[in-house]
Amino acid sequence: MSQIKVTYNLSDIEGLCLIESTIHSDERGYFLETFNQKDMYEAGLFFSFVQDNQSMSKKGVLRGLHFQKNFPQAKLVRVVQGEVYDVAVDLRAGSPTFGKYHGEILTADNCRQYLIPRGFAHGFLALSDTMELCYKCDDFYHADDEAGIAWNDPDLGIVWRNIVGEYRGTASGEGYCLEDGTPISLSAKDEQWKGIKETFDL
Repeated sequence: MSQIKVTYNLSDIEGLCLIESTIHSDERGYFLETFNQKDMYEAGLFFSFVQDNQSMSKKGVLRGLHFQKNFPQAKLVRVVQGEVYDVAVDLRAGSPTFGKYHGEILTADNCRQYLIPRGFAHGFLALSDTMELCYKCDDFYHADDEAGIAWNDPDLGIVWRNIVGEYRGTASGEGYCLEDGTPISLSAKDEQWKGIKETFDL
């Protein structure tokens, strides 16, 4: 019997999926399978993952929106500590939902996994004091192939959970914070990304 439940095509974006594993719990704690290739194949999800990554962030850290230009990666994302708002943006040429996004709240408690196919930009916002996120990739990371899009691009219109602030024409986090006053923190690289129209000459 399959140990996963799959919600397909989130926000009507083909290929984006939410995976919920069966959790076996009692007074001692719980157990679940975080990955089972047989269950994935039976669900029509044919991915061969080759790399596992783990990322820790403090509250207010926003990473993204990242993608690889010539070596795109599918990702299976889950949180093992804390809470995160995880976002994927469809960048597939010819897709009827090009430029559309979907976000999911992932926590260590809900044990949900976000399946992001190739051809998407990915980013996330740490909502808890600390968070740890793990994700599988179906291709290796190529440092010289990395690209990105501004996380706050008005043309994407992403409504980031708990963020308040006003767009000032750049990807800088200056002037943004969480609702509790925690400032938004981005890397210097992520503050330099341009909007989707400029990135793709639309």
